[in-house]
Amino acid sequence: QVQLQESGPGLVKPSQTLSLTCTVSVCSITTNNYYWSWIRQPPGKGLEWIGYIAYSGITFYSPPLKSRTSISRDTSKNQFTLPLSSVTPGDTAVYYCARGGDYGRPRAWGYWGQGTQVTVSS
Repeated sequence: QVQLQESGPGLVKPSQTLSLTCTVSVCSITTNNYYWSWIRQPPGKGLEWIGYIAYSGITFYSPPLKSRTSISRDTSKNQFTLPLSSVTPGDTAVYYCARGGDYGRPRAWGYWGQGTQVTVSS
């Protein structure tokens, strides 16, 4: 059973950079044809995909957030990281990491982390 676990600060001040890490167990993040995504859900709203880093290291982002993020990975630790710069209260959300690639679709997510609440407030 693949396991994903998000970690990072629960509270970030406006204008700062949020940084979250996803630690993956059982499945290597370099395994062919898997795509490792960050997704968030603001309070009272639906899921919003942020971006992914593929097994090859290639990244792809949601256009509205592309200028504020650059997902990276540490293959020695089997982790991938989301930085999100210049945060505002509008970035307050539960942040999830997930594994995609089911049925050959990068955003068909079969495994999710439990999610971590991030609040942007001074």
